[in-house]
Amino acid sequence: MNEAEDLMQLAGEYVLGTLNFEQRQEVERRLPDEAALRAAVAHWEQRLLPLTALAEPVQPSSQLWQRIERSLPMLTPQRVREAGGWREWWNSLMFWRWLAAGSFATAVALGALVGVRMANPPATPGFMVVLVAPQDKAPGWVVQTGASGGGNDQLNLIPLATVSVPQQKSLQFWTKGNDWKGPVSLGLVKPGQSQRINLDRLPPLQADQLFEITLEPETGSPIGRPTGPILYIGRAVKLT
Repeated sequence: MNEAEDLMQLAGEYVLGTLNFEQRQEVERRLPDEAALRAAVAHWEQRLLPLTALAEPVQPSSQLWQRIERSLPMLTPQRVREAGGWREWWNSLMFWRWLAAGSFATAVALGALVGVRMANPPATPGFMVVLVAPQDKAPGWVVQTGASGGGNDQLNLIPLATVSVPQQKSLQFWTKGNDWKGPVSLGLVKPGQSQRINLDRLPPLQADQLFEITLEPETGSPIGRPTGPILYIGRAVKLT
């Protein structure tokens, strides 16, 4: 990948919250000084905003609110008073840089992950995949497995956008593990409709497993592997 693609991938992983602690700190250190990185983060925040609607709202416990407050020392009442009040914070460049860098990722983490797990503690590892268009990185589908999307042998495929399919064509769903010889078809999928797909004949899911949706003939690929263009592609991220 070239430098621009590397930057876009880094920003996407930052917004999704899949970077480790050191990598996230490095991105936050760079954000105030790199306009291109800030633009890439803003791009992913806008594109992934529909993810916040995937989870049912859950009232956080008082203990969770206390943890959130402790994690935001820069906004304690004493710091606000020292800065001259909320009006000064509201007009502060530092405040808005912090807010732009972290607020969306926090909302996604709390709304789409923490809330669900508080209501239903996961018994098995979960995976998530955001399938994006190769050309403009626009998200089109979300794949959920394990605790948030069925058991280990099932996955949920959730549309995020409307896909126009030409006549006598279809969308075919594929996956490939890192040590597999080639991709395996998960069947044809219907545009704009959520689907639950069985994985009982495949090896267990793994982090970084490839998923993609291609445009194929109406009855699917005739040769058992993708023949048409890749419309959406992504890799699995382990959630627990």
